[in-house]
Amino acid sequence: MSGTLWGVGLGPGDSELVTVKAARIIGEADVIAYHCARHGRSIARGVAEPYLSPGQIEERLMYPVTVETTDHPGGYAGALADFYTESAQRLAVHLAAGRDVVLLAEGDPLFFSSYMHMHKRLATRFPAEIIPGVTSVSAASAAIGIPLVEGEENLTVLPGTAPQPELVAALSAGHALAIMKLGRTFPTVLAALEESGRLDEAWYVERASTTRQRVARVVDVDPTSVPYFSLIVVPSPLNQNWALATAPASAASATPGSVTVVGLGPGSDTQTTPQVAAALAEATDLVGYKTYLARITARPGQRVHASDNQVESERAEFALSLAHRGARVVVVSSGDPGIFAMATAVAEVAAEPRWHDVAIRVLPGVTAATAVAAVFGAPLGHDLAIISLSDRLKPWEVIAARIRSAVTADLVVAIYNPGSSQRTWQVGELKLLLQQHLPGDRVILLGRDVGGPTQSQTVSTIDDLDPAHVDMRTLIIVGSSTTRVIRRAAGDLVFTPRHYRA
Repeated sequence: MSGTLWGVGLGPGDSELVTVKAARIIGEADVIAYHCARHGRSIARGVAEPYLSPGQIEERLMYPVTVETTDHPGGYAGALADFYTESAQRLAVHLAAGRDVVLLAEGDPLFFSSYMHMHKRLATRFPAEIIPGVTSVSAASAAIGIPLVEGEENLTVLPGTAPQPELVAALSAGHALAIMKLGRTFPTVLAALEESGRLDEAWYVERASTTRQRVARVVDVDPTSVPYFSLIVVPSPLNQNWALATAPASAASATPGSVTVVGLGPGSDTQTTPQVAAALAEATDLVGYKTYLARITARPGQRVHASDNQVESERAEFALSLAHRGARVVVVSSGDPGIFAMATAVAEVAAEPRWHDVAIRVLPGVTAATAVAAVFGAPLGHDLAIISLSDRLKPWEVIAARIRSAVTADLVVAIYNPGSSQRTWQVGELKLLLQQHLPGDRVILLGRDVGGPTQSQTVSTIDDLDPAHVDMRTLIIVGSSTTRVIRRAAGDLVFTPRHYRA
């Protein structure tokens, strides 16, 4: 009966981070195998030493080359492939003789580990089991004390050996990153951080969890002092405010920057004002919902920080923290930033005393109500109300009361945020409310994706309103008693006269 190959993850370096199961299996194994460099010392064995048992056979798998040149006909890759094959044959002798073999692996056995090369060569011939370990990425995140990712954010893990354009592309995406395998690759990674504009967000962690652990901002690291067992962590945009809180006082700029909140308009670049375009061009950092940021082509060197659409206050705090360090930040909204958008969120957070030295500016944009109204003519020609149908930030009872008050006062009503994939019933309730207070032939206007590639507009009535045809990209205008629809050969017009006759 053959023995079992155990791939045992030891964690990042602290022997106390070895799992209970890993410690038991190490102590019970017949053979302990570990990789090492030409000097013969093994970090993995040092971590596992408290759990070794007397009489165990040790197999030291010494790399024939590291970064030195080799005369192997296949080059460095060929020399390593032969080494892994020979190492697997050595372990196979023990396994065939019925001896259990533990192959020690720093971190996790299947995460940038040499164990995987043994696994692929032996797991089809002998029983093999994996004991996962704490990765260096988790240890580094714990070392800097900053949350790495949350919610719908992404974490990208890259080797420092990746080409610089690939590093820049990943960094420019705006999510959290961990970059491993530094050492001689550090200058390339540093250049990628500078090119992507994320150098100030990056943290350096060396020998995480050990007595030799070192944590620093990447900007403070001497490139000539970086060992292979180090990595860089770039926390997610939502957690950069934590980075600010943990940074030394000198990290904040003596001259705070500014936050400018802008509206891009409802959908077309032609509806973005020159004033907003100028602010976007001057910014060092662009912050916003990922869908809105996708409408902008960032210039080289600009940092783009995209996030989910339901984290307005966190986004505002992040923008303010960047500005506090001297950045010129533009927070991007669709439409007008002051109407159901980011201007209020920024103002609410900026009201806190710690942000009182950060300049705030709001630049108006074409809002959805005026863009939709223009498609039909002039339905907003008289007094009007603007109401959001979303009950995410206020209860439905408040929304219903405001709609009743507005239509009872005979105002034209522009309805924002009528529905979404999670909110499918509000438009039906709106129709019932309107039918209770208005005649069924009252004018209803539906403008969808106005200014965008799938623009459509519909003139309807309350009784003919079909809630199934309304989604989050639709704006509804409910006419007043004086709103008129004029059928014309040159194109229909809808308008609400400026004079009023009840």
